[in-house]
Amino acid sequence: MRFVDTNVFLRLLTRDHPQKAEGCLKMFRKALEKQEPLFTSDIVMAEIIWVLEGFYRLKKEEIVNRMEKILNTPNLHCQNKKLLQECLILYLEKDIDFIDAYNAVLMKKEKIDVLYTYDEDFKSIPWISSQEPT
Repeated sequence: MRFVDTNVFLRLLTRDHPQKAEGCLKMFRKALEKQEPLFTSDIVMAEIIWVLEGFYRLKKEEIVNRMEKILNTPNLHCQNKKLLQECLILYLEKDIDFIDAYNAVLMKKEKIDVLYTYDEDFKSIPWISSQEPT
């Protein structure tokens, strides 16, 4: 099994370096053909979203579409695939930051319903009661 870093996904998703994108495509084809299992982390997924939003200025719908393709890639193992898929839904539906969506879904999974924060995004999430520290 081999670990895949953020920049490899970005080369494939954006094709901003055609030669590198071709190499990435070959690597993922090996995974699809079950010749080489791949692994990545939740942090890599978050970083991909951050770069696609900030640098490439993609809309959330396009980001979610691309991220779903990554998460549904056969033979690509990710730490918390189901959790990430749920985060993408929340990220898009509630129009919040991906990291906020991740934390909200993680709280739900861990059965935590109260959050100390100054962030307004969490007020739109029904299973969270947010409050400022006093």
